[in-house]
Amino acid sequence: MPFQQGLLATPVPAHARHLFFTLHASQALPAVLDALLTQVDGQQLIVGIGAPLAKALGREVPGLRSFPQLDAAVENPSTQHALWLWLRGAERGELFLRAQALEQLLAPALRLVDSVDGFLHRGGHDLTGYEDGTENPVEQAAVDAAIVAGEQPGLSGSSFAAFQLWKHDLNYFKSLPQAEQDNIIGRRLSDNEELDDAPESAHVKRTAQESFDPEAFMVRRSVAWTDERGAGLAFVALGHSFDAFEVQLRRMSGLEDGVIDGLYRFSRPLTGGYYWCPPLNAGGLDLSLLLQA
Repeated sequence: MPFQQGLLATPVPAHARHLFFTLHASQALPAVLDALLTQVDGQQLIVGIGAPLAKALGREVPGLRSFPQLDAAVENPSTQHALWLWLRGAERGELFLRAQALEQLLAPALRLVDSVDGFLHRGGHDLTGYEDGTENPVEQAAVDAAIVAGEQPGLSGSSFAAFQLWKHDLNYFKSLPQAEQDNIIGRRLSDNEELDDAPESAHVKRTAQESFDPEAFMVRRSVAWTDERGAGLAFVALGHSFDAFEVQLRRMSGLEDGVIDGLYRFSRPLTGGYYWCPPLNAGGLDLSLLLQA
């Protein structure tokens, strides 16, 4: 079951560049995707297909849909794009140059409309100082959570990724007493231990993966970001479907029991997109569900 290995590789590379494209010339899309295949290694470049791209090709990928519009008291914007490219590496300048080359390669069919530079902060901490991804499944449990199982050609070995760019109000958050910060997150900053007496709004309680029925396990591969829009967390969640992420987002937003995640006190998502990360085969990225005659 070969998948894009960079999805689950640890540690997360020091730098990331997320590129988002909209479609402007569908007739050029097959040739552009063929050219893109030669660039993808599934390690330093990971590809995510959005529902608008599949629709433009007249194809349907089982399980792929657009980011939902939730009717909640807090806003989770849907900014669904046709294509997401996730560049990763140790040197920011190389990612910038490679992104330029990919933008030119895709230009006949796809237009770059957003980009986000991410970076690993303190080995995997959010800019608030709290460790991110503490409850991530590991080893085989990570594969089970994030990768589509089975023998279906073109689908097995793929993954479904949710992306949100969260903007933090760090000045406000840092102005709060340490105990209040800990209660928002549900962990102590000093030792990363979960608080037994944290309020129901604590982020850890809102997203406890084993508390859902069925359990909502997913693998997070988030990094910090900052640009002219502000700063925060470039959130990536991987699953064998979008379901685990979506039930967690609904609970965070208060749609399950009316309790809104404390995260929204100091942070808000600016974007939201769902993407299908195709599997690999002997010839590279397997786009047979999209490009087969």
